[in-house]
Amino acid sequence: MPPQSPAPSESPARRKNFIAAVRLFLCTGCAAVGTVGWSLCEPAHAFDLFGLFDSDNPPPISTAALSYRLEIEARSADGKKDSDAVQALRDASATYRLRQAPPTDGEGLVRRLQADINPLLDALWGLGRYNAKIDVTIDGVPVTLDEIDLAAAVHRAESFRNREIIPVKVVARLGPVFKLRAVDVDYPREMAPQRLPRRAFPLKPGDPAISADLRTAQLKLIDWFRSNGHPLAKVADVKATVDHAATAMDFRLRVEAGPKAGIGHVAISGSGDIDPRVVATHVHLREGEPYSPERLVLMKTSIARIPAIGGIRIREGDELDANGNVPIFIDVTERPKHAAGLSARYSTIDGPGVSTYYEHRNLFGNAERLRLDASASLLRRLDGSSSLNFGDIRASDFGGRFTATFLKPGLYGTPNDLLVEATAFRERVGNNDLGGYTNDAVRGTVGVIHRFSEMASVQAGLQIERSQSQDVLGRVDATLIGVATSGRYDTTDNLLDPTRGVRLAATINAYSKLMGSTIDLYEARIAGSTYYALDEDANYVLAGRLAAGSLVGAPLARIPDAHRFFSGGGGSVRGFIFNTISPMMFGKIIGGRSLLEGSAEMRVKVTPTIGVVPFVDFGTASSSSLPNFDEYVGYGAGIGLRYLTPVGPIRLDVATPLNPRPGDSRWAVYVSIGQAF
Repeated sequence: MPPQSPAPSESPARRKNFIAAVRLFLCTGCAAVGTVGWSLCEPAHAFDLFGLFDSDNPPPISTAALSYRLEIEARSADGKKDSDAVQALRDASATYRLRQAPPTDGEGLVRRLQADINPLLDALWGLGRYNAKIDVTIDGVPVTLDEIDLAAAVHRAESFRNREIIPVKVVARLGPVFKLRAVDVDYPREMAPQRLPRRAFPLKPGDPAISADLRTAQLKLIDWFRSNGHPLAKVADVKATVDHAATAMDFRLRVEAGPKAGIGHVAISGSGDIDPRVVATHVHLREGEPYSPERLVLMKTSIARIPAIGGIRIREGDELDANGNVPIFIDVTERPKHAAGLSARYSTIDGPGVSTYYEHRNLFGNAERLRLDASASLLRRLDGSSSLNFGDIRASDFGGRFTATFLKPGLYGTPNDLLVEATAFRERVGNNDLGGYTNDAVRGTVGVIHRFSEMASVQAGLQIERSQSQDVLGRVDATLIGVATSGRYDTTDNLLDPTRGVRLAATINAYSKLMGSTIDLYEARIAGSTYYALDEDANYVLAGRLAAGSLVGAPLARIPDAHRFFSGGGGSVRGFIFNTISPMMFGKIIGGRSLLEGSAEMRVKVTPTIGVVPFVDFGTASSSSLPNFDEYVGYGAGIGLRYLTPVGPIRLDVATPLNPRPGDSRWAVYVSIGQAF
């Protein structure tokens, strides 16, 4: 097997594009609409902004250290420069990584370069360049692994002390890319009588003999056996023979699949104050069911929904139990019990706002969560007057929301969670041309969430609401008391950046005069989205979303605005002011009794950290209880930039209405964490 080395990194050109994209992202986000958040109680994943623009300029000349400038060059047999090889060499070179920390003497510099030679060769072998040669020099004096050359190189380095920067050069003569000549996999033929499917083992004769690809192929092969119910599958033997004269490699490996097995006993342990019995209520595996890595991934996702859980490690037993099942061990760690956050935002459409939250994640020792959220914003005036001058601001210009949520997971050791929520809010939507509404409401909910599996759950409970709203139809004072139910089904592979699977969510609320409501109102809403990766690495993902809703019962004029249907905004039809796509009366929006909207996106990963997303949205709200296209249909389109981080993509979308009305903004910018849907 060739020496192991890191997979090739991005080329300098791609890195330059990445830096430009990030600069554009930062400048656009700050100028148009920004969201800034600070975590007060726990660390967050982030990228080193200043490291992105790190300079190759060495430290200044001094008597205490020998500053050097390292030049790395890689050329193929025809003399062409290879930027990918240069980047691989930089990634492998400690001399390059430590260039801002120069050694104190010439011997230290030479030893540093000597230690680099084998890793540099390994990096080139990782690119399939098994005939590559490396020349390392200090101002033309060679640095080799031979101790005889040491004194001359040290002397040359010392001659630069306190005089000028030392020129150090690494030249790689790459040679040809080796090809796979013979590829042979020995495996139990009953698993694939004809041959292994390409998704299980993609290598074939004629492919480049790149070590990273060889390692990836082995991992995919074992994953394929495991996904077919063989948890103990392993590569028992691997042999890679390089023929330097023929610039070829023969690659052979042998796989031991091990017996087919089921899921065994699940043992849960952890650190902190989390009761393992609470974690067990989120494990939906049944002992004896067929072993499946996908089921273990779903189980991990289910456990991660417990707010108190920070880390989850799932281990499988090294051998099967007496029943032929593989034991499963779950180790969990507790997150910090307290968390708080503060964010500020500004939008050219919706104006400024601030938000804050406090969360206790293990209130009584059984992973109970108490979360308090508060936000405030400067509302848009519907009469067209400005509230930008401090002297003109009135109390009625402020809106906000306060929410308190208590969640007790694993109620009485069952797959049921108790949810208690209270919220109070004031909102104003619209503008001078389209009109709008103001809504003040207080709402309380007590419900139980039942989890059927990792993918499906339902919630049912009692909801009470008192609201006062005002629009062109007049003022509505309403009390709503009824049963609120909802359901969820989610097979996606990632919460914030899904590439495969579907999501379905449905809500049905019934408020009746028999229960004390001032009106009879029955509302339903369903939303679904699907994600399809066009390639195995999910560099191209098609995403689509549809949503529909309906209201029956009281006349529209007696229904609070918060329960009528509107469309438009960052979560529906981008480019339009929030909730301004609606039926009209007297030239002003009034909301509808039904809703139909959708979105389509093409998510393209340009580099491992940068994505581009063209999109198109549509939405309409209708006066009838069944959605139709008799009313105004808003169409929006635009393009988005994604910066892909470990915690999810940072989204910057720029959208425009395709069929704007008087009063609609020409452009809208949206910034958030996570995809639009």
